Amino acid sequence: MTELLVMRGIVKEFPGVRALDGVDLEVRAGEVHCLLGQNGAGKSTLIKILAGVHSPDAGTITFQGREVRPASPVDALRLGLSTIYQELDLVDGLSVAENIFLGHEHARWGFLRRASANRAAREVLGRLGHPEIRPTTEVGRLSPAAKQVVSMARALSHDARLIVMDEPSAALAHDEVANLFRIIRELTAQGVAVVYISHRLEEIREIGDRVTVLKDGRAVAVGLPAKETPTSRIVSLMTGRNVEYVFPPRGPRTFGEEVLRVENLGSPGVFHDVSFSVRAGEIVGLAGLVGSGRSEILEAVYGARPHTGRVLLQGRPVGRGGTRRTVQMGMGLAPEERKAQALLLDQSVTSNITLGSLTRYAKAGWLDRARERADARELVRTLDIRPPDPERPIKTLSGGNQQKAVLARWLLNERKLLLLDEPTRGVDVGARAELYGVIRRLADEGIAVLLVSSEVPEVLGLADRVLVIREGHVIHEGDATELDEHAVLDMIMEGSAVS
Repeated sequence: MTELLVMRGIVKEFPGVRALDGVDLEVRAGEVHCLLGQNGAGKSTLIKILAGVHSPDAGTITFQGREVRPASPVDALRLGLSTIYQELDLVDGLSVAENIFLGHEHARWGFLRRASANRAAREVLGRLGHPEIRPTTEVGRLSPAAKQVVSMARALSHDARLIVMDEPSAALAHDEVANLFRIIRELTAQGVAVVYISHRLEEIREIGDRVTVLKDGRAVAVGLPAKETPTSRIVSLMTGRNVEYVFPPRGPRTFGEEVLRVENLGSPGVFHDVSFSVRAGEIVGLAGLVGSGRSEILEAVYGARPHTGRVLLQGRPVGRGGTRRTVQMGMGLAPEERKAQALLLDQSVTSNITLGSLTRYAKAGWLDRARERADARELVRTLDIRPPDPERPIKTLSGGNQQKAVLARWLLNERKLLLLDEPTRGVDVGARAELYGVIRRLADEGIAVLLVSSEVPEVLGLADRVLVIREGHVIHEGDATELDEHAVLDMIMEGSAVS
């Protein structure tokens, strides 16, 4: 086969991080090339460069024998490069045909030619083996599998020679995945190349021809045979690290009474029949891939997501009172996106720390500012927030110190349970170690902690007990000291629990 796409030495930097550090990728016409790597390895950045969303800081892209540099998604499509993202970029209120030809509509003299668009849509849908999807149907009424087909039809409508599919099977049932693979094989038989991104190694074995593995922004393996390369080899390539994880020493630990009990928790289409408990002073970690349902489980426990099943805090049902009820009962949440979901960036450290406890300072309709500042100052000292200036705008602090301020918010009212979603995301190595110490110290003081992290070493290094989540199900629960990173990744990617 000839090389259809060659990416050489691709470099991309964002403020404070080198997302790609000289990555190579080679894709042949008519092959399925699988792109693997843990969360944060650089896969999304690489495909966004190919799709014209980002421009590389260095490196070259050669497509169909000539050097190209897609300046925008539209430019990439014109070149024959199409990307189907995990979160499909379809417009639910438009018809199937309107979505397929969005951006290059069938028109003459400024007027849309709907009949022509419908005929062309019918033709491309038939080519994909789905003549039952009507071009006039509103996309919002289609199943996830049918929407996936419409996205592929859009790619083919641009005469794409290379299609990137980002986790295309994530929302599909087993029989729908089989149909997806049939379509992919038909496309590659016509010479179309597919870059397939998935965390499911059984899919890689079935549909893939070759594999490239990214780790920490670098390509650690390029063009491995998908079916012959042992799973242990792939996992080893994915898990080698440059980052140091410095965890507090794990001494003898004792736990108090049960603080949280979750019984048969479910959220349709996201996670199912999840049950576990957390005791006072215990850290329980949820390990799994993005999209496995980890963060959504935290949201449901916190009252921010509708759910079935029961959540009990110290034996009392939380009920359907939402986040106001859970906060009143003693829960606190440090969300994944702290800047967007937890912080008032233009406000002071004090204001951000006391945001969840303003009634504590209310007196005759006024806020007791002196007491508010005194409490914030004490928490700044206790958590070693730097610089130690409570009146400083919080946007001027580092990511680690901003995260400490989020934790401080929930310590004002003696939280019984802390829910931590990606607590060290965007935090440098030194600040990570400090945060690990803070989290362990809070647990030592009797607070129950439920932790989500995309980084398996972080879960294993901090948690006392680990729940492995795959596709919305708990597939393993056990002591963190009995697991290692390879074992957890094997479970996450292969779907089988250790015995």
